[in-house]
This record gives sequence, structure tokens and C-alpha cells, in this order.
Amino acid sequence: MTSENTSGGGLRMSPSAPASSPPPPSHQSPSQQPPSHQSPSHHSPSQQPPSHQSPSLPDGSAARAGTPGSGRPPTAPATTLPGTAAETSAESPWPLHVLSEKLKAHIERAPAAWIEGQVIELNRRANMCFITLRDVNAEVSLSLTVFSSVLDRLPLPLERGSRVVAQLKPDFWVKTGRLSMQTRDIRPVGLGDLLARIERLRQLLAGEGLFSPQRKRPLPLLPHRIGLITGRGSDAMKDVLQNASRRWPAVEFEIREVAVQGGSCVAQVTAALAELDALEDVDVIIIARGGGALEDLLPFSSEEMVRAVAAATTPVVSAIGHEADRPLLDEVADLRASTPTDAAKRVVPDVAEELQRIGRARASLERAVGTLVGRETERLAHLRSRPSLARPEGMIDVREADVARLRERTHRSAVAAVDRESDSVRHLRAQVRALSPQKTLDRGYAVVQLHDGSVVREAASVEPGDQVQVRVAAGTFSAEVTMGDDDPANGYLT
Repeated sequence: MTSENTSGGGLRMSPSAPASSPPPPSHQSPSQQPPSHQSPSHHSPSQQPPSHQSPSLPDGSAARAGTPGSGRPPTAPATTLPGTAAETSAESPWPLHVLSEKLKAHIERAPAAWIEGQVIELNRRANMCFITLRDVNAEVSLSLTVFSSVLDRLPLPLERGSRVVAQLKPDFWVKTGRLSMQTRDIRPVGLGDLLARIERLRQLLAGEGLFSPQRKRPLPLLPHRIGLITGRGSDAMKDVLQNASRRWPAVEFEIREVAVQGGSCVAQVTAALAELDALEDVDVIIIARGGGALEDLLPFSSEEMVRAVAAATTPVVSAIGHEADRPLLDEVADLRASTPTDAAKRVVPDVAEELQRIGRARASLERAVGTLVGRETERLAHLRSRPSLARPEGMIDVREADVARLRERTHRSAVAAVDRESDSVRHLRAQVRALSPQKTLDRGYAVVQLHDGSVVREAASVEPGDQVQVRVAAGTFSAEVTMGDDDPANGYLT
């Protein structure tokens, strides 16, 4: 179905075009084209309220108010239709055109938007062109309607596979109920634009610390099982498997074959990464792809994939393209390999080299042990040659003589000390004996004691006739006190 501008500014439908195709917009440019393309017979809700809709008669003809000459009486006014979709019901439905007009009014309020995609279909007809765009990272496509005048402004004609950005404005065709995406502007995305976009994303992610060396995890020394994400039957997969198995035959692989370019690449790679990261026996993950054009490697610079690799708990090795290729995946991965072959060499050690290293280590260890044993043997021989070890009893003889000499000295010292103390005891004994009362008695003195044992010290303490005991040098005897006539103060013993 084609449309032409009428003198009244509306659109006139031409019955020559199929009814199923969406109506093309007028020949005006996007900036001059009015937003509405509906037929003059269909008015927007602001021009024709739903409440003015006339009810239908059973025979399908529209019921009208009585007109002159019609011969019919005036009918009752139409009932008020529901104001919103939520108020409709089976008993009170909306006429179809009311819904179409409301949808059109709602869609016309939507602003224009810039989108990015890849051209997969291009069909040009006269002054119109129908294009199908596919998302670069997902299996989503959208049909566009473009004026030929818009395409004519491009320096080079569009081709299938081109990557473009387009400004779209949705438009709803009331008569057929079709939604079309009117393209106001379309521009091919060049290599410089892609590189600038990748560089902006690189700076953004670097500012978040995703490329920091401190967050990169070390690879295991000898991985038991390696996760491999690569293309289906690709040379990159063969390179990794052959080189890794050649270097370390016991290595095992957990392989996930995915799309490594196109719209489904990002979704499949991130899903495979999450699946391998969840396996506990996978020690390291390699994402490998052969070389290609910049457009083919763009999925490996997508923000979604970069953040998925940053969130993985298993170390990830990036082996994308060749040495000159540097997608953002290389920056966030724990290790960047220049090629898939280089990834295999850096993930697993070479068994031949390891055996040589073990042989060199054993030889070095043997030399070190031999040198140590020889040095300690010489040291023991030197120690055994010393007199203390050649004739160890000599040490005992020397110590025995020292002990005998010290014992003799101790004995002499003890005897001398005993003699000195014996002389001192004899001298003290003589002194004590000289001061003894017995010595006094031996010199002729006597000790007089009363019958109670007290010593008589004065003559006045006794009376004549008292009995006393007299102790002399050799024994005692009894005596009686008498008093002399000539000196009553003196008493005498009888």
C-alpha cells in the first residue's frame, strides 16, 4: 500500500500496494515530515472523542440521528465509552479504532532514539528503503523504514553487514494496526568511531580498577583440568589442545564451543565462562580465538564480557587474535597470551623441560650433599687427631692428680684446724678449772652451809648451837656453832 499527499495535507491510500505492507511515509525529509501518517478518515483521539462513536444497527449500517427526509425518528444518543482500557469489559468494549487511535497517540509521544546495529537485509524500492538491523551482541533484529533521500546523503551506499547508527521514531499506522520505525538519520560506523568507543570504555573500566595488576590472580603451577572457550572446530582449539597435550600429556580439558563472532558471541562466551567458573575441578580458563578483522573481535571488547571475566573466581587467560590485537579482554584477564599457541605454552609446563630441570636439580643436590659430607669428614678427622680425643684417658689422669692433691691439701688443713682448736680447748679448760670452787677448796678453804643448803656468808647469820655442814676439798662434815666468851660477836665451830 502506497500513500500520496493530498491537497488537504493528509494521506490518500492507493489500492495498488498489498494491504499487508506498512505504509511508507511521505516524500518529505525526517525533519519536515509530520509525525502522523494516518488517513484523513481516521482522526486522532483529540480530534474524534470515543464518545461520539455512533452505535451500529443489527444489519451493520450505522445508526444516525434523524435527518430530514430519512423517514426515521431521531435515535437516542450513544452511550459513553469507557475512558480507560481498565474500565472495558465484555459488556462494554472499545471499538477497534478507539484502541488504535489511543495507541497512536501514546506512540507519538515517544521521543526519537539513536540505536546501533548491523545491516542484515537491505531492500530499496523507488523512494523508500526497508532495512533490517540486528543487534551486535544479541539475537535481536528490527525492521526500519528509510527515505531514499536519507540514504542519498551517505558518502557510500550501505551494504549488507555494515555497522550503522540510526535515529528512529516509532510510528503507528492506525488503519492496519502496524508499527513502523521511521528512520530520520542513519550513519555508518567507521573504524575510527569503533576505536574511539573502545578507548572510552577502556578508560571507564580502568577508572573502576578492573585492569589493576593487584587484582590479577596467579596461574596454578600445574593445572589438572583446563577450561577452554573457543569456536566450534576452530584452529585455535586445535592449537591449544595439541600444544598443551604435547607439553604435558596428562593435562585434561573441559571444552565449551561457542560463537566467537556475531550477535550471539557475547552471550555464549559469558554463559560458558560462568559454567566453567562454577566447576571446582577447573583450575584455569582459556578464552581463545584466531585472528580477524577489528569488527570480528569487537565482542571481546564488550563491557558485559569484560565485567564477567572480572567477576570470575577462576584465573582467566585471554588468547584472542594475534600479537597486534588488543581487545579489552586482554586488559582484564589474569594473563594475556599473544596467540592460542602461546596460551598453551604459558598455562602448562613442558614435561621435557621439567624432567631436565629435575635432573639438574638432582645433580646439584648430589654435589651439595657430597661436598657437605666431605667437609664434615675432614672436620671429624681433625677433631679425632686432637690429644683429647686421641688419648681421652689422659684427661682423667690429670683430673685424678688434681683431685688427690686437693684431697691432701684439704686433709692437712683439717688436721691443723683440729689441732688449733684442741689447744684452745685445753687452754679454756685450764682457765675454767682455775676459776672453779674446787680449786679454792683445794687451797684450804671450806664452804659452810646451813641445813637448808644455803651458804653461810656472815657469822651473824648463825646462832650458837646451830648445826651446819662444812664442805672441804675432799668431803663434808657436820659441826655445831659455839660462841666465844671474850668476843660474843664471833662464833666458833665445835
